[in-house]
Amino acid sequence: MRILFDWAAYLYGGILRGIAPLHPKARQIVRGRRETLARMHSRLDPDRPVIWMHVASLGEFEQGRPILETLRAEHPGHQILLSFFSPSGYNKRHDYAGADAVVYYPLDTKRRVREFLNEARPQMAIFVKYDLWPTMLHELHKRDVPIYLVSAIFRSDQLFFQPWGRWYLTLLKLFDYIFVQDSTSASLLRERGIDRMCVAGDTRFDRVLALSKSSETGLTNELTDWASAQKHLLVAGSTWPKDEELLVAYLNTHPELSAIIAPHEPSSHHLEALTARLDRPYTLLSQWLSGEVSQGSSCLIVDTIGHLSKLYSYGQIAYIGGGFGRGIHNTLEAAAYGLPVIMGPHMHKFREASDLIKQKAAFVITDLKSLGHRLDRLISDEAYRSRASRAAKAYVQREAGATERIVALLSEELRGNSAKA
Repeated sequence: MRILFDWAAYLYGGILRGIAPLHPKARQIVRGRRETLARMHSRLDPDRPVIWMHVASLGEFEQGRPILETLRAEHPGHQILLSFFSPSGYNKRHDYAGADAVVYYPLDTKRRVREFLNEARPQMAIFVKYDLWPTMLHELHKRDVPIYLVSAIFRSDQLFFQPWGRWYLTLLKLFDYIFVQDSTSASLLRERGIDRMCVAGDTRFDRVLALSKSSETGLTNELTDWASAQKHLLVAGSTWPKDEELLVAYLNTHPELSAIIAPHEPSSHHLEALTARLDRPYTLLSQWLSGEVSQGSSCLIVDTIGHLSKLYSYGQIAYIGGGFGRGIHNTLEAAAYGLPVIMGPHMHKFREASDLIKQKAAFVITDLKSLGHRLDRLISDEAYRSRASRAAKAYVQREAGATERIVALLSEELRGNSAKA
């Protein structure tokens, strides 16, 4: 099986290089990987130990970020190496100040993996969730580098647990320790003889809780004043066209509800299509940030990146997009501020969404009628909205603490390695 995977990795690399001239993301990966060794060589001190964390993309980075930042604070003598697989994650965080070097993950062939590890010399390797690469894991194991998997979550229908996926399951046995998010994941591993693990929880709760307590917003006082003046304010995050079709239809007939709408992809084409549907005044967030303010609008369209998590602090109700597509986006950022959450029907693979629904802090809608019913109730019934708000905030606070549990064990390993050195 490893031989087949090696051949597949070489084939994948060849295809990627072949389509790079015509495919922007492939081109970014190919170019980025060419720079990986040089970036590490210029940014990492060979005389200081390295903690390496690998993430697939931006979502996994946000899960790993609390761990990285806590490790950096507690072990200032160590360097932090962060690698991304996807261009979207790398492009947004290549200048992340919490790492000494941010690079692309190498092609998973023996040659590239050995080159990477020879330059990186990690004292510890941390993988987030389940972006697992066989050649890298086997080489790390061969070099006696401690390997950890954090914020992992497993379902019985995943490849690991299928009869034809047994070889992939063996990769999990290469980890020195696995931190899973829930008891279901722990049971799946335990039933298959993997005992070096524990239920630590999800580090995203720590991240969103810290964000909700931070006084840094990156927004203007004028915008804060505008939000405070709105009687009822909905914040719709990471929306797609289907989400916006329903939201705009409601907003056009309910002037009492103001809104902040943050499309998942704020391209000029997307923004034009969205604003063309609105039958009310609106302003763009970029206008507020540049001082071109129109106080008469009751709708704010977010045409920038990186502000959504703080914009939730302005609202009383949240709508999270993606539920009419492949799946909903981050519900926890809104819940941390105590916002009742409305979402589309495709949410079953997200434990936190199901938990929020059980706590009566989140609600699923399927069409304009159900959206209208839920918004009407949340707007008109203050006691109902307050109960949902308290339940959302309490849930996030109750689930926090994973970072502390994970870092305690990782720090023990780092101190042990330092003592040996």
